[in-house]
Amino acid sequence: MKALKQVAAALIAIWIALPALAGVKIQEVTSPGGFTAWLVEDHTIPFTALELRFRGGTSLDAPGKRGSVYLMTGLLEEGAGDLRAQEYARALESLAADIGYDADKDAVSISARFLTENRDAAMALLRQTLFEPRFDQDALDRVRAQILAGLRADAKNPNQIANRAFARMAFGDHPYGSDGKGTIESVSALSRQDIFDAHEAVFARDRVFISAVGDISAAELEVLLDELLGQLPETGAPIPGPAEVQIKGGVTVVDFDTPQSVAIFGQKGIERHDPDFFTAYVMNQILGGGSFESRLMTEVREKRGLTYGIYSYLVPRDLAAVYMGSVASDNAKMAEAVQVIRDEWRRMAEEGVSEQELRDAQTYLTGAYPLRFDGNGRIASILTGMQMDDLPISYVETRNDRINAVTLEQLNSFAARFMDPDGLHFTIVGRPAGLETTN
Repeated sequence: MKALKQVAAALIAIWIALPALAGVKIQEVTSPGGFTAWLVEDHTIPFTALELRFRGGTSLDAPGKRGSVYLMTGLLEEGAGDLRAQEYARALESLAADIGYDADKDAVSISARFLTENRDAAMALLRQTLFEPRFDQDALDRVRAQILAGLRADAKNPNQIANRAFARMAFGDHPYGSDGKGTIESVSALSRQDIFDAHEAVFARDRVFISAVGDISAAELEVLLDELLGQLPETGAPIPGPAEVQIKGGVTVVDFDTPQSVAIFGQKGIERHDPDFFTAYVMNQILGGGSFESRLMTEVREKRGLTYGIYSYLVPRDLAAVYMGSVASDNAKMAEAVQVIRDEWRRMAEEGVSEQELRDAQTYLTGAYPLRFDGNGRIASILTGMQMDDLPISYVETRNDRINAVTLEQLNSFAARFMDPDGLHFTIVGRPAGLETTN
């Protein structure tokens, strides 16, 4: 009955969302200065979303300067040009514009939202952050203090501890193996010059990806791109090479005084451009992809009551791919949860899935996809992500066809090759009864 409800909900979602998805007509725009962007024109309201991403992210931290890119990104909205932090914030507010900055392991992102009548003024403020950042010492000290407070909180958070320990185990000395926010020691030691150096490392023409959605024409976007980005240097800091995935089967227990253990588990993954990626994507939906119908949710939560939630997810980053999951359980029950997860990993490898499971997963995934396109900002973000993944413009139209093209034979053959129950590693934070570090 639950499966039928899930399928019905997905079909209703398709019916509701298809008009929005059908309206996503993507143009590729190249400015006279050589910048390429993807554009979806929508002139129904005088509003535009602009998304910029610079590949490399916190992986570009210089040796011994961990956390510099993350701190630099947090300082971009703390004043630029002649405007100090409060003046810059007031200028944005007066324009009813919003500019957000973020950094992860693979990219520094800038998300701008502005009214058409204020486009030029909003872009002038954004341009200042790219070419005239202030990085005033008082702002640096203030934002640094906020990051240090977060790092201290993370040191007491079992989820954060588990994620960091798993990353160290999986990636070793590669930047993926440590927190892009840095450590208390590394962030405390960063100088103002380190922040300028991080800015120079990140923002360059050779790594920028751009999308715009809303009330702007192709001709207007061409002008905007050259005026906004024309002074970018050709290259930034070298992007690190691929990370060696070092995951081996076993258990790592990190002692932490808490009644409930937290586990991050995973094995080697699959690259985004692997021919079997969509097969893996559908398989993961069946195993633990987030719905209450997944095998892991059924076996670990519904049948045994070992957790409130359990999920698995593909993580195909730019420089390495892993297949991961997460679960929390009472200390007395974590050992049983680990065993059930291993059993389901093995069952997927040895038995595969049923035709009904495949059809239900395909219906859910194809029905949920159009719901992502629910606003200019979301669409701009999706399009920029597609560019970073080197996907074609046609992907929006063909993605669901690729999901539906996965056959039962393909999926079960792939699962037998890919799923590695003996190579599955659990990093557990807590005091789980009956479990201890094995390697």
